[in-house]
Order: sequence, then structure tokens, then C-alpha cells
Amino acid sequence: MQTNKAVWLAVASVLLAMVTIQSGASIAKQLFPVIGPEGTTALRVGFSALMLWLVFRPWRQLPQGRGWRSVIVYGACLGGMNLLFYLAIARIPLGIGVALEFTGPLAVALFSSRRKLDLLWVALALGGILLLLPDMTSVDALDPVGVMLALAAGACWAGYILFGQRAGNLASGGITVALGMTVAAAFLVPIGLVSAGSSLFSWQVIPLAIAVAALSSALPYSLEMVALKALPAKSFSVLMSLEPAIAALAGFLLLAELLTLTQWLAILLVISASLGSTLSKNPKH
Repeated sequence: MQTNKAVWLAVASVLLAMVTIQSGASIAKQLFPVIGPEGTTALRVGFSALMLWLVFRPWRQLPQGRGWRSVIVYGACLGGMNLLFYLAIARIPLGIGVALEFTGPLAVALFSSRRKLDLLWVALALGGILLLLPDMTSVDALDPVGVMLALAAGACWAGYILFGQRAGNLASGGITVALGMTVAAAFLVPIGLVSAGSSLFSWQVIPLAIAVAALSSALPYSLEMVALKALPAKSFSVLMSLEPAIAALAGFLLLAELLTLTQWLAILLVISASLGSTLSKNPKH
């Protein structure tokens, strides 16, 4: 009975983490007209780094020697992922941006396997991407630059996973994220300052930026840590596959972003590919 309670708590934690992340992205998008995607990214990453340092105190377990190389690359991927994603959703709807970005971790999962069944998941993912690619003859065409930025964010997400695994071997998960977020802040905060100028320090902006940092980084990371203690990695991944749909709902409820039936179908194909690759990763013999 206690085990069932722990599992349900873990499932609720994952779902709440995804809701907070996409709520944070929705709030962030409302800051774009004031300080732009670059300024919003700078504040999110900067405040996230401060929160993570206070919580995990990474100075207690700093990497040594060449260990910093993995942390720096990991942090660069983390920062690139955040900046490119915000630049993307400034041009395209949130749900579509997340679906396109999700191709990064999906590619990591598929390329790590050698089974013929995975060709089906590749086909589903490609079908979803093709449906989302801009039709330049349509009045409601997606911004092609936004699509490319979202796919580039996905590539950074793939690098974040691969180099995060290496960096994670050097210290605990929380310390690794805190150090990676600090590396990201080191190059993103100056970019934000140049882009947004003094608007970055407006008292109208700071409270929202702190909320974005908490909702998009500090809170979901803590919730995911709770979930990972009770859920197998496969179950965790299956739940995370729902993120594009949650992002689309958040965009609709918080930003009034309407998607066409074709775009919903594309998101469903990406989710199906992610679910399929996860569920078939370790088949029973």
C-alpha cells in the first residue's frame, strides 16, 4: 500500500513538474515584448543559478582538472537550449516549439538502439516534423526561422543529455545542474544585458523573472528528483513524453495560442514516437 502511494506521488510529481515548466515558459513569453527572448533567458538562467547554488551548495564538491571540460560543455548545451527555445517560441506557438525541440532527446534514444522496430518510431517522428514544417503558400504558415530555432534547441537538448551524463559522474545531480546553470549564466547574462539594457532591472520585470526561474528550473527539478526515487527510468520517460501536449494546452490556456488539427496530429505523432521508443527499449524476453 505504501509503495502504491509512493508511485502515485511520483506520477503526480512528474505531471506537476511538466505543468510548472510550461507555465513558466508561458510567463516567459509574456516578458518577450519588454526585454526580448535574450533578456528573458538571461534572467531565467541567472536566477536559476542563484537558486540552485543556495539549495545544492556546489562549492562542496567541485570538479577537478579535466572534469571541468564536461561541465563547461554541458553548461553551454544547457544555455544554448534555453536561448534557442525562447527565440523559437517568440516566433511559433509554445506547443509546436516543444514538439520540435523534443526531437533532440528522441534522436538520442533512437540512435542508441539498433533494432528494426525503431525505424517505425523514426518514421512517426519524421512524419510529425514534416507536418510542422512551414507551408510557405499558407496564410497561417509557421515562421521558418522559428522552426529551425526549435530544431536547433533540440540538438542542444541532445548534447545536454549526452554531456550531462558525463558531467553527472563527477558530482551529484543537483551539484552538476547548479554548475552547468552557472556556466550558462556566464555567457547568457552578458547577452541579455547587451540586448535588453536597463530594462532588465525593471521592478516590473524582476518578480516575473524570478517566477519563471522557479517554475522552469528550481521547482520542476526538485519534483523530478522526488519522482526518480520511486519510478523506473522507463516509466519516467513515458510520462515525460506527454510534455508537448501539456505545452500545447498551456499555450492555449495562458497565451490563447490555437493550433490546427494538422498541428495537433503532428504533436501526437511526436508523442507516439517518444512513447514507442521508450516502451520498446527493454522488451521482456
